[in-house]
Amino acid sequence: MVHTSRFFLFLILGILLFTQCQKNRELNPSEAREIAKKAFIYGFPMVMNYKALYANTIDKNSGDYKGEFNEKSCEARLFSPQDKAIVTPNSDTPYCMFWSDIRNEPLVLSVPEVDPDRYYSFQLIDLYTHNFFYIGSLTTGHKAGNYLIANQDWEGEIPKGITQVVRCETGLFFTIIRTQLFDANDLDNVKKLQNDYQVQTLNEYLGKAAVENKFQNVFPEWVEGDQFTEASFRYFDAIVQFIEPIEKEDSLFAEFAKLGIGTKQGFELTSFNPEIQEAIKKGVSEGFEEMNAFIKSQSSDPLGSSKIFGTREFLEKSAKENYGFDDFYLLRAVGAFLGIYGNSAQEATYPMYLTDHLGESLDASKHKYTLTFEPGQLPPVQSFWSLTMYDGKTQLLVDNPLNKYLISSTHANSFVKNQDGSITFYIQDESPGKALESNWLPAPSGPFYAVMRLYGPKEEVLQGKWVNPKMIANN
Repeated sequence: MVHTSRFFLFLILGILLFTQCQKNRELNPSEAREIAKKAFIYGFPMVMNYKALYANTIDKNSGDYKGEFNEKSCEARLFSPQDKAIVTPNSDTPYCMFWSDIRNEPLVLSVPEVDPDRYYSFQLIDLYTHNFFYIGSLTTGHKAGNYLIANQDWEGEIPKGITQVVRCETGLFFTIIRTQLFDANDLDNVKKLQNDYQVQTLNEYLGKAAVENKFQNVFPEWVEGDQFTEASFRYFDAIVQFIEPIEKEDSLFAEFAKLGIGTKQGFELTSFNPEIQEAIKKGVSEGFEEMNAFIKSQSSDPLGSSKIFGTREFLEKSAKENYGFDDFYLLRAVGAFLGIYGNSAQEATYPMYLTDHLGESLDASKHKYTLTFEPGQLPPVQSFWSLTMYDGKTQLLVDNPLNKYLISSTHANSFVKNQDGSITFYIQDESPGKALESNWLPAPSGPFYAVMRLYGPKEEVLQGKWVNPKMIANN
């Protein structure tokens, strides 16, 4: 009996050893390194997406929990310096955010009629981080509508009342709703609109019971820092269960499978021999280095943000036309690293002020600054623009006696013009005088930066024909 037990023990060990040898024979260190590099760059946006998904829908103690799938979560308030959870907060457009699962049945997003003077948008983002559709004032207009969001293979009957059917490549997607806030007195109007936005499964829209969930999901616990190492492949692996790779990427996923990604076994670093393990780690490191090198090489491009966010088709075109890439995966990864969920260029662009006209860091304890727009040269937009001030140390809004955190085109009628018709804004920690306070953007007495947000930028912005003026440092 003992000999029999030992026989089976050695048999199992032999099978495991044989399996390990077979796996290692399929990979050599050079191949493992190259696959790991490709997988890291390809999967990075999806991993960062998973981070948000886990915090928003899975971890109820994350501090950023929004609710269950297909459950709207909104907040309508004016951000202030006391809001410290989010850096570089947007004080223009209060948000609704939620994750949706359309594997069981489609989702219907319903919007009311919105005042033509008010900007609003639903930004729909798939698991790849593609902005696959927008509902809003710049795209679908201000009229009421019902938008059915379905998987690529859904073939159900389209019910009456549906304005448009939209297809999503992935089984889960994220929605960010922005609604323009004019001022503190406008909060109730924004709240009403947010309440009127509806999120329903198709059956709920039809007045029926929701379809029973037939999927068993696995959501590994998020560990901060893992996104920059080979441990990120665990999350990439988790995301693969919600996607169906497009046909032209089948060969790429066949390579990823050699690391276990997308297979039943999944990625497990220790299943490889030490030499292959080191090669995988090296490949991940090289992938991250390539992302940083690209960011450094493009840091002076004022239109950079307009080239790295959009649909799959837009990114493919942008990669080829702007950078000569055969694929767009590096571009997509850089976008997720620099500012995941950035708007597509036609929806919004974000010129930033980090230095003055001499290239020096901005510091209101050393200088008073001015920003002058020549006659007719205010930002050309279809909706509105703003310039928001941030403390350079905390990256938060700046406390000031006027409780004024931004300058916006919403208040253009109050701007004081110079004799030649130009408009000068005063960026400093002290008031420029009562008569000019409408043109004053209060700064901290120290380091700062400012972000311009252009909603619905016109073609002259997107083509680089209009350039935001430099910030001038004055003694």
